[in-house]
Amino acid sequence: MINNMNPKVDFYFNEAEKWREEIEQLRLIALDCGLTEELKWGCPCYTYRESNIVLIHVFKEYCAFLFFKGALLSDTHQILIQQSENVQAARQIRFTNVEEVTEQRSILKSYIYEAIEVEKAGLKVTLKKTEDFAVADEFQRKLDSIPALKTAFEALTPGRQKAYLLHFSQPKQSSTREARVEKWMPQILNGKGLND
Repeated sequence: MINNMNPKVDFYFNEAEKWREEIEQLRLIALDCGLTEELKWGCPCYTYRESNIVLIHVFKEYCAFLFFKGALLSDTHQILIQQSENVQAARQIRFTNVEEVTEQRSILKSYIYEAIEVEKAGLKVTLKKTEDFAVADEFQRKLDSIPALKTAFEALTPGRQKAYLLHFSQPKQSSTREARVEKWMPQILNGKGLND
C-alpha cells in the first residue's frame, strides 16, 4: 500500500458517489510517481517540490487529471484536452470509466514524469497579455467616452481585466454586449472584478 496518502484528502475519495473507482486509481498513479498529495481548491493536488503538477477533479460527464502546465507537454498520445479556448496553460486527460484509467496507466505515468521534468527545467507557459485580448467595440466606445471608466479599468489587476474583456466579447449580438457593459460599469468604477 502506498504510504504517502494525505489524510486531509481522504474525504474527497470517501465521499465520491460518481467516479470513485476512477479517481482512486488516478490517486494511486500520481502517488506512485513520488508526488506529494495535497488539498488545493477542494481537490486532490499532486506536487513536486511545492510546484503543482496534476490535479484530480470530477465533472458530471467525466473525471480528469488536470496538468497545470499541460500546454508544455509533448502529448505524444494526443490525449490532452484544452478545456476552452481561454485556458492557456492547463490541459486535461478525461476518463469516463475505470478501464480507461487502468489501460493508460503507463502513459499517464509518462505524462506525469514529463510534467515533473518541465518543473525541474523551470519552464513557464507564455501567457497572453491583457492587450492581446479583443476589446468589444461596445466597451471600447465607453472607455473612450468615459475617462473615469478607462482609469478604473486600467487600475484593475490583469486577471480582472481579462475576465471583463472575455465576458464582454462573448455574446454574438451587439445589443447583448452593450447590455453587459452597462451592467458591469458600476462594478469596474468601484474597482471590483467580475467575480468580486
